[in-house]
Amino acid sequence: MKFSTKELNGVTVIKMEGSMLGGPEASELNSALHKLLDAKKQNIVVDLGDVSLMNSSGLGMLIGAVTTMRNAGGNLKVACAVEKVAQVFKITKVSHVIELHDTVKSAVESFKSA
Repeated sequence: MKFSTKELNGVTVIKMEGSMLGGPEASELNSALHKLLDAKKQNIVVDLGDVSLMNSSGLGMLIGAVTTMRNAGGNLKVACAVEKVAQVFKITKVSHVIELHDTVKSAVESFKSA
């Protein structure tokens, strides 16, 4: 898995690519989130459009990321999950905890109405 970040209307978008299976990737994502918080970036959208596979450890990474952001007064939302990945959110009921959006644009815009 790899990821990159960009700014879109004051919201940081983290684009994930590959498989989200946890392991060392979890600490890389956590480190990146803390750097964003240090830079006063509190609204995050994770773009999963290029994530083909996610297991429970990958889901745990995102739950940890949401917790980190919310504890710091921010929030994290997920966008563009392919059907296979979206099913993991629905089956585990994590979709009740992490806000899912069909597009990055709608996720970014949702911060304005929050």
